[in-house]
Amino acid sequence: MTALRPERDSSGLPYDDQYASYGEPGASEEPGAYEAAVDHLADPLTDPLPGQHPSPWFRSGPAEPEPTPQSEQPREQEWYDPAGYARDWYGVREPTYEELYGAYAPQQPAPAYEPIPEPRHQPPVDDETVGLRTADTRRIIDPATEPHSASDPASDPEQERPLERPPEGGRAARRRAAKKGAPRAATASTSREAAADAPLSRVEARRAERARRPSPGAVLSRGIGELFITVGVLMLLFVTYQLWWTNIRAQQQANGAASDLQEEWAKGKGKPGAFEPGQGFALLHIPRLDVVVPIAEGIDKSKVLDRGMVGHYNEGRTKTAMPDAKKGNFAVAGHRNTHGEPFRYINQLEPGDPIIVETQDKYFVYKMASILPQTQPSNISVIGPVPPGSGFTKEGRYITLTTCTPEFTSKYRMIVWGKMVEERPRSKGKPSALVN
Repeated sequence: MTALRPERDSSGLPYDDQYASYGEPGASEEPGAYEAAVDHLADPLTDPLPGQHPSPWFRSGPAEPEPTPQSEQPREQEWYDPAGYARDWYGVREPTYEELYGAYAPQQPAPAYEPIPEPRHQPPVDDETVGLRTADTRRIIDPATEPHSASDPASDPEQERPLERPPEGGRAARRRAAKKGAPRAATASTSREAAADAPLSRVEARRAERARRPSPGAVLSRGIGELFITVGVLMLLFVTYQLWWTNIRAQQQANGAASDLQEEWAKGKGKPGAFEPGQGFALLHIPRLDVVVPIAEGIDKSKVLDRGMVGHYNEGRTKTAMPDAKKGNFAVAGHRNTHGEPFRYINQLEPGDPIIVETQDKYFVYKMASILPQTQPSNISVIGPVPPGSGFTKEGRYITLTTCTPEFTSKYRMIVWGKMVEERPRSKGKPSALVN
């Protein structure tokens, strides 16, 4: 609270007289003096009230002269200007497009989105230094992408010329290129070649090594493929051996056995009689097939047949007569394929074709009578004294040729029969079938 003031102060004057100039009601004041005094006492640190004169602290421009009592005229009450207040603090603001045109403002299209282009030149990776590197901001023009100008850059000095592309590979590569005098301009192909020739870092080398290392599935498939290839090569070699080499080898052995047999005959050896298994004792001639092959005792595969010779059935139930016997069936066997294949084409014989057996002192001439294209291997009746199916009705002097069929198999047997038509001593010379 404010204490009650006394009627007089220390000066002895009454308060009404002291504060008369401030507009307080007193005896000597004029009308309106109090309001004028309050107006002059406005605090510059507070905002002006509506209707008051704005403070010079918030106004710009020259100060207005104080009115004198002679020139003071009654003036209208000023209104508060919020725009001026904002302008004093923040400056002049430009009006917006909507404020100027309002509802009549045309709709402006939104600006098109333009993607930020990627940098056309990337700094090369330098494996020989760890220094920081920034992108090259020089303008590099790619002849493949930039449009060609009709004018010559050399003739037009104002036309911008493309900068030369720096060599790839880093600082060390640029030094080597400068020492060798290599051109700085590089095409796309040379850049790719330089990048391919650039040495790999340790991490890149490890990754490349792991990429080159095959997976377990690839190793397994590769092993299976190599196994199949090996088996195929072995089978090819086996087929080549069977179809080609065995024939060559057997023919050499058969020719050698025939030569040895003829030498023995010349020396007086090899008289008819008992022969050891595998021993040659005669020669078989088939003029139509151009076959001359030695006949050995027995049908052993390794000792007789595989050596290119023809074997005589002489054991057990398959024992047959010799050519010089008065009656009987002289039966022999031979390969149709491989190992000399002497009976390869006996299926081409026709009735009447000569089949000749030559011994040390005689020629036994047979003529082909009939053929049995196929029979079971267990059918030994075909080599009997009177073979069924041969067309013979009684015992006589016959010859039987047996071989495997079909070709390159041994599932069945093919039989060819013949009947003796002449027994000719060697002293009378060769029979006409061998001469012609």
